[in-house]
Formats: sequence, structure tokens, C-alpha cells
Amino acid sequence: MAQSPNSGRTRTVQPLAETPQRAAILKKLHARPTVRGSAIALAILIVLVIFAPYFAPQNPYDLANLSLMDGRLAPRQALMDGSIAWLGTDDQGRDMLSAILYGLRISLMVGLSAVVLATAVGGAIGLVAAYIGGVVDTVLMRIVDFILGFPTILVALVLLVVLGRGVDKVILALVLVQWGHYARIMRSRALQERRKEYVEAAANLGFPAWRIMLFHLLPNCLGPVMVFATIQIATAIALEATLSFLGVGVPITEPSLGLLISNGFQYLLSGDYWISLFPGIALLVLILSINIVGDRLRESLDPRRA
Repeated sequence: MAQSPNSGRTRTVQPLAETPQRAAILKKLHARPTVRGSAIALAILIVLVIFAPYFAPQNPYDLANLSLMDGRLAPRQALMDGSIAWLGTDDQGRDMLSAILYGLRISLMVGLSAVVLATAVGGAIGLVAAYIGGVVDTVLMRIVDFILGFPTILVALVLLVVLGRGVDKVILALVLVQWGHYARIMRSRALQERRKEYVEAAANLGFPAWRIMLFHLLPNCLGPVMVFATIQIATAIALEATLSFLGVGVPITEPSLGLLISNGFQYLLSGDYWISLFPGIALLVLILSINIVGDRLRESLDPRRA
């Protein structure tokens, strides 16, 4: 077998070429350490949420394992079973560390589910309105204007009063109050793409309207919608926490961060600060991390800032 002339040489890995775009990206990353810190904090929170049963000392939703004798214990005090409540307990005897981890899980699940469903519903309506146009566009956009004309929290409160409490009902209420934003953004982007040659070419080839919208318009309109959806996750989580704080959100047996804060609000003046303080810190870190990462993503994908 003939030996390759380069077989005796030692191959080395060449470093990446220093392009202007790569240099600009690295410069922005080094100039914004808060983005890296927020991304790390968000990643840690997601890991804690996914593996909450392994990190939590107890299951705070299992009412059979809770004891009122452990209620309102200060941080680092011992429970009746001998374990240490590092962040204290609430009035029901829940370990606050466990309650926060499970509360983060519900808050993230509600926020992600509401954003995904609102993106799907609003994106589909905005895409149809932009492609069909005419009376359909006018009617759909007037419905969007009507919905967005009311305060979001007021509409969500009314919906939950009618629907009742529950995680699924909170998600439904958030979808109903948020889909209009996605419809507007999708319609605005789709109207720009609608005038381009590839759409006209697909129509001249006899492609059906659903295929043009699904396989031609939609992939080119997802960018702004997905960036907006990333930022809206924090908004949905904050709105869910507000509704739960007001007592119309998730049930008491499965408290989210907002309900945990509400449960400890009445004990602030008596010195039991930890019942509201630690869930509030967790909610603040979660929302702040998502907002910073989402805002940086928006800046990175904005062609005017390239």
C-alpha cells in the first residue's frame, strides 16, 4: 500500500480565523459580563427545576408529610423529623427550600406553556391575516386591537374569576391575553415577506395558500416572533405570580412563587420575613435572568446593530 506523503507529518489544529464578526461578538461578550452571569444563573435554575425532587429535602405538595408543628420555623432550625430547614418553613410547615424549587417548576411551566401556545395561536392568525388581506385582515386586526385595548391584568383576573383556579386555567388566561402581540408581530413581518419574489414565484407555480404560508412565509417570519417570545416568558411568569399573589391563580395545594410570597405577606410585620423574602428573591433572579438574556438575544439578532 502506498504511503501518503503527509503520513509522517504531525497535523495540528489550526486556530479559528479572526474575522471582524467574531471579534465583534467576543468584544460584546466581554463587555457585558451581566449577560454571562444571567445565562449561568438561568441555567442553574433550569437544572434545579428539572431535578427538583432530587434537590428538595421534602415534597411540599404532599400534604400527608406536612406538620403544623413545623410551621413558621426560622432558617436553619430543625424540623420534627430531625432534618434542617435551611430557609425556614411557612405557616403550613413546608420547607421553604423545597417549596421554592417546586414553585420555580410551576412558574417556568406556566410561563413556557403560555408563551408557546400564544405564539402558535397569534402567529397563525397574523400569518393568515397578512397573506389573505382584505376583509379577513381587517376583521382579525380589529379583534386584536379590541383585546389589547384592555389592561392585561384586568382581563386575566376576570377570566380566572369565571374559569376558576388551576394551572391549566392560568395558562389559558395568559394565552388569551397575550396572543394578540404575536399576531401583530407576525403580520408585520409577513407583510414584508409577502411582497418578495419567492412568494410570487410559489403562487405562480400553483402552490396552495397553506403550503406557501407554512413552508415559505413562516420560516422567514419566525425570527422577530421568537425573540419577542423569549422576552415574554418573563412577562408571563410575572403575570402568573401576580395572579397567584392576588389569590386567583394556582391552587393552594400546589403553590407557585407568587402564592408563596402571598402566604408570607401577612407575617412580615411579625418578623417572619423568610416566608416571603426567599421566594421573592428566587422570582426576581428568574425574571431578571430571562429578561437580560432575552434582551441580549434581541440585540444580537437586530440587523441595525450588526
